[in-house]
Amino acid sequence: MDTSRTAEEVEALKRTIKAHMPETYKAIQARAADDDLGREAFGLVTRGLRGEPNCFYAMECGHVVGTPFTMPDVSAELAAYMVRFGCQFLIMWAPGAQKGGQHGAA
Repeated sequence: MDTSRTAEEVEALKRTIKAHMPETYKAIQARAADDDLGREAFGLVTRGLRGEPNCFYAMECGHVVGTPFTMPDVSAELAAYMVRFGCQFLIMWAPGAQKGGQHGAA
């Protein structure tokens, strides 16, 4: 299945984040301002919006953007937490995209 999106589709998804997903947008801005991750955050978002799995995925206010993660058990574990504790929004970043993590590592 081809999940790649055009540049126009990616830009439309970015507009959705800015206009309708305020917590997600704030989190992206915070990651981009981080000394460790910096502008790589925008690259991860774009890659996820293009259709690349395991980079970026977010849900907020009924909107879902990015590409689901394909790592074993991640989706099932997150679904269990979401049901158990509830959540207003969810953001998943590539492994290593945490403060002090190994960025860009495969």
